[in-house]
Amino acid sequence: MNRSQENYERWLSSSKVSAEDKGILRKMDEKEIDDAFYQDIEFGTAGMRGILGPGTNRMNLFTVKKATIAFALFLLEKYPNAREAGVVISHDNRHMSREFTLNSASILNKMGIKAYIFDDLRPTPELSFAVRHLKTVGGIMITASHNPKEYNGYKVYDECGCQLVPFKIARLLKIIKELPNELDIEAKADNHPGKTIVLSHDVDDEYVALVEGISLERKLDKKGFKIVYTPQHGTSYENAMRVFHDLGYEIYPVAAQCVHDPDFGATLSPNPEVEDAYIEPLKLAHELDANLIVMTDPDGDRCGLAYKKKDGSWERLNGNQSAALLLEYMCEAHLRHGDLPADGVIYDTIVSSSLARKIAEHYGLKVETFLTGFKYIGERIHHYEVLGGGPTFFFGYEESYGCLIAPFVRDKDGLQAILLYSEMANYYYRQGKTLDEVYMTLLEKYGGHYTLDDSLAFKGSEGQKEMKDLLNNLRVQTPKEIGGLSVIGVDDYLKGRTFDLLQNKEEEISLDRSDVLRFRLEDGSWIAIRPSGTEPKCKFYIEACGSAHEDLKNKAQKLLESFKAIALNH
Repeated sequence: MNRSQENYERWLSSSKVSAEDKGILRKMDEKEIDDAFYQDIEFGTAGMRGILGPGTNRMNLFTVKKATIAFALFLLEKYPNAREAGVVISHDNRHMSREFTLNSASILNKMGIKAYIFDDLRPTPELSFAVRHLKTVGGIMITASHNPKEYNGYKVYDECGCQLVPFKIARLLKIIKELPNELDIEAKADNHPGKTIVLSHDVDDEYVALVEGISLERKLDKKGFKIVYTPQHGTSYENAMRVFHDLGYEIYPVAAQCVHDPDFGATLSPNPEVEDAYIEPLKLAHELDANLIVMTDPDGDRCGLAYKKKDGSWERLNGNQSAALLLEYMCEAHLRHGDLPADGVIYDTIVSSSLARKIAEHYGLKVETFLTGFKYIGERIHHYEVLGGGPTFFFGYEESYGCLIAPFVRDKDGLQAILLYSEMANYYYRQGKTLDEVYMTLLEKYGGHYTLDDSLAFKGSEGQKEMKDLLNNLRVQTPKEIGGLSVIGVDDYLKGRTFDLLQNKEEEISLDRSDVLRFRLEDGSWIAIRPSGTEPKCKFYIEACGSAHEDLKNKAQKLLESFKAIALNH
């Protein structure tokens, strides 16, 4: 009997598993059993994320209980004041999110730790802020971000309001590994149980006030500039509407998507990276003759952006394009106000566009690049705070629509982003410019750049092996050419080495180890591949470089097709 079958039989025979769940289990076919039971749901550096339902590889009360007990043990071991300082817990709009929140709070209390919860759902960035504001020793966010309705997730935060980076989470992972299985484990009762405190709306007020404070042109006229907004059924609606109304924007919410619906009934996708997420906002934008569409994803840490072009048509900006536009706007605004920091720094990732780096360097800002995962950016901000005398944080972003402007939050913040994107678009509108004109000026100034991404899904235990084999084969047989362009360098973040193929040299990469390969091409273009940290799929990232007026979109697509053919035929 293999592991999947053993776990399956263990659940079927357990008195702790409900009759309803056993009914679901009995209806599973062999592939479904394998996917639900072939492993314990992975608790990695991004926490847990998976499909809801019975099984060791699923999100349910048993797997959440085990994670919470492990986190409590970790905190009690690490922080002498953990019991009194407590933990903040927040959640999104998904199925079981409130149940997971209340269950986690109860477990913490049983183990002697105070828990702070909100009266209802709240966005991820506000959870990060609340940890810092209340000076707790950690935080838990129940969310599956932009994943489909079948998913939920569980993320943990340190005392800085930042997700735990590898060197911090290593001990927690060891604790989880040493615990009994999810059905047998029970929380050990403390002699002095903790309490659960429902937070007042003062936390919302403080957070909203700080978001409003990042505005660079608060007095800018907003009349006639119409913005369509959608929270994609998620957590940011209330805060976002407060911010926009307080600052005087003409904001028009997509009413059907402002309901906290766990089934995402009024959207085909809650993911700002997907075209289907813009169907309903575009309908309203056309009806109103609006100028801009902004959206936050369900847990409010990422944003999406679409704008009306000069010719009246609408276009979406991807995360690299929008970040480049925003960075240029911020630099120009701070120059106008005379407060552009001489020691400023921006943070990005190894799969972010090189365009933002060129902008930063033009304005004298330093650039530091990290692995994907905003926790690395949050941790770097903290590092310099503790060190003292470090560079001044100016901007941080990921290519997947995540960015941070002011570090009172230590995760990406969709509300900060949509506020400054709206201000930026309105600022240029007052000058008679649309964002396509501004972006073309940007490319003429810094050179042509176009990025795209894609993915391949892998299911079950065999899928995980296929994904690993795919990357390992690319290591063994490095492609010499992709899409007609010579490969001149390879960055292997698992080996921690960068290889210069022209000069036959190699150097160390001073980042944590991660299963990522990045191929540098002769004209400055590049391609990267990595397994997703949150979903069972392999992700591809491409940047095509050239002149401002070159068809780089087509070039990037050809590079992607060529690389996928190479990877799959290895």
